[in-house]
Amino acid sequence: MIKHLLTAAALMAASSAFAGEALTGEVQKQATNWTAIIMFFAFVVLTMGITKWAAKQNTSTEDYYTAGGGITGFQNGMAIAGDYMSAASFLGISSLVYMKGYDGLIYSIGFLVGWPVILFLMAERLRNLGKFTFSDVASYRLSQTPIRVLSASSSLVVVAFYLIAQMVGAGQLIKLLFGLDYIVAVVLVGILMVTYVMFGGMLATTWVQIIKAVMLLSGATLIAVLVLVHVNFDFNKLFTDAIALHPKKEAIMSPGGLVTDPISAISLGLALMFGTAGLPHILMRFFTVADAKEARKSVFYATGFIGYFYILTFIIGFGAILLVSTNPEFIIAGQPFDKNIVGGSNMVALHLAKAVGGNLLLGFISAVAFATILAVVAGLALAGASAVAHDLYSCVIKKGKANPDDEMKVTKRTVLALGVLAIILGILFEKQNVAFMVGLAFSLAASCNFPVLFMSMYWKNLTTRGALFGGALGLGTALVLTILSPGVWVSVLGNAKAIVPYSNPSLISITVAFLGIWIFSITDKSKQAEEERSKFFAQFVRSQTGLGASGASAH
Repeated sequence: MIKHLLTAAALMAASSAFAGEALTGEVQKQATNWTAIIMFFAFVVLTMGITKWAAKQNTSTEDYYTAGGGITGFQNGMAIAGDYMSAASFLGISSLVYMKGYDGLIYSIGFLVGWPVILFLMAERLRNLGKFTFSDVASYRLSQTPIRVLSASSSLVVVAFYLIAQMVGAGQLIKLLFGLDYIVAVVLVGILMVTYVMFGGMLATTWVQIIKAVMLLSGATLIAVLVLVHVNFDFNKLFTDAIALHPKKEAIMSPGGLVTDPISAISLGLALMFGTAGLPHILMRFFTVADAKEARKSVFYATGFIGYFYILTFIIGFGAILLVSTNPEFIIAGQPFDKNIVGGSNMVALHLAKAVGGNLLLGFISAVAFATILAVVAGLALAGASAVAHDLYSCVIKKGKANPDDEMKVTKRTVLALGVLAIILGILFEKQNVAFMVGLAFSLAASCNFPVLFMSMYWKNLTTRGALFGGALGLGTALVLTILSPGVWVSVLGNAKAIVPYSNPSLISITVAFLGIWIFSITDKSKQAEEERSKFFAQFVRSQTGLGASGASAH
């Protein structure tokens, strides 16, 4: 299992870890936790109230897609952190630290690498150039139809893979904690997701994310503090006792247990760095603030919240070594560091919550874990709906002349369709190992969305032909190499040996994308290409000043 986590941990370590283990038959059903159920329904009631309030505020497409640009930098930073801190991330990274020690810290802190890229290269220009989606920016000086089709298609593929992993994880989590049937659990998640997005739009989704982020950070902080109380706030004792208990001894304080070759290590770094800067549901959040200054604040606050959260998971992982591995209540039989944990090794954070805070804290953390998945799938659904309704329907089919009411109807129908599709796929993939899907989502974002977006903002010689062919090549390469990798070719398809030995395609696919963009752009001598190059200066000025940003897509 841990060997298979390379693809998962490479990009969203824990999301994949949780889904992967949950689907290998190792998770055992637990007794229904009524505390968790009560707290979860309290969360649902609260967020439904917010959705009702938000629905009254949504009087235009701008209100629906971007909350009218009225979200502050602090609020948006918290919401971005909520988007990024999934329940599976919380459970899975804690499990990685519990099983592997220091390597868990490498992956968790590694996710922060992408935020300086967004802060210094993306946030300000995105806000100044875009209106609703990052396709507004990518197509600013290029031909609208092909670039929007490419961007929307890539966004939908990324959202689909991400969404499947979250739906499967949610279904398994509810089945495990609440005692509900898997299909019932998946349908419940789908219905709640559709309700949040269809009626509340970005405003409701933002506040759901904020509430979820506060709950998750509070719960994780409480567990970490109680662990530190156990060792009298002595970090040296925490690590020394963990080393003494763990079968790997001092090796848990050294890196190198998960990345086994240079190609995978480099691909991991590139995917972490550039995948974050290409995720549509993250990029979409920069259009919810009033100006570029608030966009920069968003990234600053998000980085702080996410960094703090991952440090907490490190303390939780080592705390689990002390308090879970030594408690017979949580051990099935045999070696506690060899998947013999009740419910599977990804349950160690929840077991630790019970060990330090009893059933009350366990119930709260269980409810928070499920609430986080609800919030993440809502953000993904909104990103998918905006790609269809705004990019494809309004800007491609209607050539930018769509009636706002008609666009909203398409948006809500798309949300409903995505909800139904997510439920169906969640049910179909119940017995499959979906560990590769979140990793693939990050790879695709890094291999298509990021190169096209980055080059459109910073390279004056970019042409429509270059962006189209380069982005498509990056997207296709990432898909093909992932299918041929050990994570899919062997683990999912059951072949004896992978055709491509590397679990992560990012090094190759990102290189292919940038090379394709460069070659097909510089060899484009058409009149249209010259006109597109001449528009770069006007775009550059607007990206620095924000003048007319709201009309960026109507050129």
